[in-house]
Amino acid sequence: MTQDIQSLEAVQNRFPLPSRESVESALRHQLASSPYQVVVLDDDPTGVQTVYGVSVYTDWEEDTLLRAFQEERQMFFILTNSRSFTAEHTARVHRDIVKHILGAARATGKEPLIISRGDSTLRGHYPLETQVLSHTIAEQTGGHIDGEILIPFFPEGGRYTYGDIHYVLDSGGLVPAGETEFARDKTFGYHSSDLREWIEEKTAGRYPARDVVSIGLGELRAQDYQGICQKLMGVFGFGKVVVNALDYCDIKVFSTALLIAMAKGKRFLFRTAAAFTKVIGGISDQPLLTRGQLVDDGPRHGGLIVAGSHVKKTTDQLEKLLELPQVSPVVFDQHLVLQPEKFKKEITRVISICEKNIAMGVTTVVMTRRERLDLNSGSEEDELRISVQISDAVTSIVSRLTVRPAFLIAKGGITSSDIGTKGLGVKRATVLGQVRPGIPVWRIGPESKFPGLAYVIFPGNVGAKEDLKTIVAALTSKN
Repeated sequence: MTQDIQSLEAVQNRFPLPSRESVESALRHQLASSPYQVVVLDDDPTGVQTVYGVSVYTDWEEDTLLRAFQEERQMFFILTNSRSFTAEHTARVHRDIVKHILGAARATGKEPLIISRGDSTLRGHYPLETQVLSHTIAEQTGGHIDGEILIPFFPEGGRYTYGDIHYVLDSGGLVPAGETEFARDKTFGYHSSDLREWIEEKTAGRYPARDVVSIGLGELRAQDYQGICQKLMGVFGFGKVVVNALDYCDIKVFSTALLIAMAKGKRFLFRTAAAFTKVIGGISDQPLLTRGQLVDDGPRHGGLIVAGSHVKKTTDQLEKLLELPQVSPVVFDQHLVLQPEKFKKEITRVISICEKNIAMGVTTVVMTRRERLDLNSGSEEDELRISVQISDAVTSIVSRLTVRPAFLIAKGGITSSDIGTKGLGVKRATVLGQVRPGIPVWRIGPESKFPGLAYVIFPGNVGAKEDLKTIVAALTSKN
């Protein structure tokens, strides 16, 4: 049974926040002596929603990871894009990645702390990815992982956990995650909003809800570092730990206790949203990015927005975006994927319009038909295969461009990943920061199709209705 949250403010009043200065001081002390190289495996490019000044790598070859481990900053991201993979492909990729991580760690003498960054609305290959990581680490090192920490908290996107129930904030208030459209995902759907029950559901009963350790808001707000540490010290056998959080302060208190437990020898893997990566990576706050930081003063070409996400939030944001007179829409009929010849012609048509518009200084938005194409075959793999074919087509629109846009925005996780790696050919990017809360920007590398381009990665399930319109209005401003 879900707990009713009347408002975040009401719960905050029930559990007053501790002194932020005290919380920050305790965390800084632990981070200062932390020996870990934080390695974030991101199942789509949106996991950098809270960080800046860190590198994102799009391959995981041994030489690549060796360079990454030698960076000055103690954190980097590997974009796996595994949310678009089949289960078999995901397992194979994660086995390779962890082997190469361990090899780079041995070569540099560093200790990796591995985070599997997943969707804050609980979609993705869970528990497969962390199971593969745990098993491969055991095979390669002879050691074991004591537990797995789950933290889907992500306030920039309106994701909160209280009483072990995970909530999604929308215009109507906080909704239990299991009652949202995200829970009805054709590939990664679920029923439970209680994270303990969700774990039992996703692991087919291998980890019963009653055995899941819960870190509650009361002990976090009381800064009970010793009590939380004792709970973590009692976790064995890859046991599961759920962390409640309504504020970054909660994650910082937990991270301090976690580092104390790890200093005593405990070993954990992590399945988290983007908030935890910011905290454990010691990333401070910075202001939102401005137009001057993103758009250069070169030829006055138009920008390009590509929207592949089909969720209602994206549709609402596109409707607001099209209110801007300086934006020209092009509807891409992805339903033609079932008719190969017509589909090829449709791709060529869209590319031709984009080329002409961008060269004339017109910012263009390419948007798939808002009706999702459902095969209704009963096969999750078939649904995923079709979605990948559509994403490949959308990606080709970018890869075949001959005119450099002033900026590029991709809407949707799979869409943004494929455009980055396949369309733009990015091997390494630097995260500049965020243009709106939870909406990150890459500066793409010299090896890419458009070196130095500002690439805005806009998750499908994030942002207010006005956010896409606000971003594009700012980037197309002549001031």
